[in-house]
Amino acid sequence: MAEAAKSMNIKITDEELKGRYSNLVRISHTREEFILDFINMVPPQGSVTARIITSPGHLKRLIRALSSNVKLYEQNFGPIQEAAEPVDSGGQVN
Repeated sequence: MAEAAKSMNIKITDEELKGRYSNLVRISHTREEFILDFINMVPPQGSVTARIITSPGHLKRLIRALSSNVKLYEQNFGPIQEAAEPVDSGGQVN
């Protein structure tokens, strides 16, 4: 399956290519899906810049891919200092 993904053509619009900034993420879930709200927090409030809804199985693959990429990054550029814990405003916020 990884080989198929490498040869797949994927389109991206100019708007999506710009990306979205997020300095906070709120994670919630149901039995069937995980919801990740990427937030740009500028006190006194924040705004959701992107919402990703995905299956538990896909999220697990995403976590593995992120972990692998963090290890590669740290091998090339040194340890990443973890950011301070954000203030929890009711939902799980990371």
